[in-house]
Amino acid sequence: MKLITIAKLASISLAITLIACVNQPSNGVSSRTTGWKYNDKTEAGFTVKRGYVSQTPSGMVAIEGGSFTIGEKGEYITAPRDNKPRKITVSSFYMDEYEIRNIDWREYTNWMKAVFGKTAPRLVQKSQPDFTVWREELAYNEPYLENYFTHPAYDQYPVVGVTWEQAMDYCQWRTDRVNEMALIRAGIIKAPDFSKLQTQTNQDSIANSFVFNTQKYLKQASYQPAAGRMPKKDLYGKNRKVDMSDGILFSDFRLPTEAEWEFAAYGLTSGRNGMIKEGKIYPWSGSQVRNPSKKQMGQMMANFVRGRGDMMGQSGSLNDRATITNAVNSYYPNDFGLYNMAGNVNEWVLDVYRSTSFDEMAEYNSFRGNVYLTPIVASVDALGNKIYKVDSLGRIATEVAKGDDVRNFKDGDATSQIDFTFNDTTGMANLKRNVKIDPTDILRPSVTDMTRVYKGGSWKDRAYWLNPSTRRFLDQNKSSNDIGFRCAMSMIGNVDQLRRK
Repeated sequence: MKLITIAKLASISLAITLIACVNQPSNGVSSRTTGWKYNDKTEAGFTVKRGYVSQTPSGMVAIEGGSFTIGEKGEYITAPRDNKPRKITVSSFYMDEYEIRNIDWREYTNWMKAVFGKTAPRLVQKSQPDFTVWREELAYNEPYLENYFTHPAYDQYPVVGVTWEQAMDYCQWRTDRVNEMALIRAGIIKAPDFSKLQTQTNQDSIANSFVFNTQKYLKQASYQPAAGRMPKKDLYGKNRKVDMSDGILFSDFRLPTEAEWEFAAYGLTSGRNGMIKEGKIYPWSGSQVRNPSKKQMGQMMANFVRGRGDMMGQSGSLNDRATITNAVNSYYPNDFGLYNMAGNVNEWVLDVYRSTSFDEMAEYNSFRGNVYLTPIVASVDALGNKIYKVDSLGRIATEVAKGDDVRNFKDGDATSQIDFTFNDTTGMANLKRNVKIDPTDILRPSVTDMTRVYKGGSWKDRAYWLNPSTRRFLDQNKSSNDIGFRCAMSMIGNVDQLRRK
């Protein structure tokens, strides 16, 4: 009887051990399902990243997503009823702590000049801000036109005079430079020697050899870095080439969606009861534009206009201390640690503008503006690998397949889809593109597929526009002295991976 009991105990112990083994995640050494070793060239050489820890991109803040009520937070008779409240959920993402500064943009234009200055000066010029946005017919702003972007006194001020299209180009450039540096630090490739660019006279040669592009690196099977930048060897002694599974490369920098921007601006975080305080008027707590705390009582919480002709208060007792923009780290951050989500400059977001956007929207990661891009295949090599066409910037060229432009999906009433012709007296015909005219909307007759949303309020706006739910629009190829931007990035994985660091 005693022997049977021992045998039973042994069986139970074995069963518990087996169950424990089944419930354990992979040990990172061998496969849980097949038993074969990882990262062993004698066993098929299947490589697995061990001990991966998410990294917050430089200059960014991790934003934990969640549900919130997007849209208007107050009743205004004259408000443009284009932001109807609706409950949605936003996934976790990264957002720049500050607006993109003049010094950041000068780094970009300097790189463009170094790489394309001799062979493609038009690309260099395309990257420059429009300094003339500071000109005003009845004001003397020439000193800003001459100094705002270039003088070190304005290094930490937000860049302005950039279009939505330029901001998107910057995001792509930043993606490539950050990933290039990540590969250099990992020892995969060597840093470029820009002095050798002086001997290059062919733009295609520069674009294909010296310009690192993330998508080209990932997609081109035959991708080779420039001479002197050869990578390390892999398990088989071949030139090592990583992909996203190695955990080295970052996701794309981009403009935030309107939903992400609004969620981040409010800085919504729950209390101990798991509830969040909805109905905030501004990114900070409270419904006033002045600081209510004893230590900073009465100080302005943002850079904006108090009233007609009052840009910064009285001499000797300035309130927001800024006639125009101010340094990007000025004033007080919101609960996510983001600065100037209200005031200073308005900010471009990714969305195409429609007054009916909030009538039809996805409940998760709401966004209007999807245009799905397909890489253009130039040829196929002997091994069946695709060779992609490269554009003038050294990036993989893309096209839009039929049906992949869904900017107008469920776009309000049928009338807004009609293309109208009209006798132009405003110069709009010179835009050389189709302009959609909605005869039922006399206040917004020129909203097109190129019209983008900007948000946040600026140094030249009244307090109403500091509310994150307010929204305005401008064509993506236009700029202003009160519109800047900051970048966002989708989070790969879960925010819990950041907490474990």
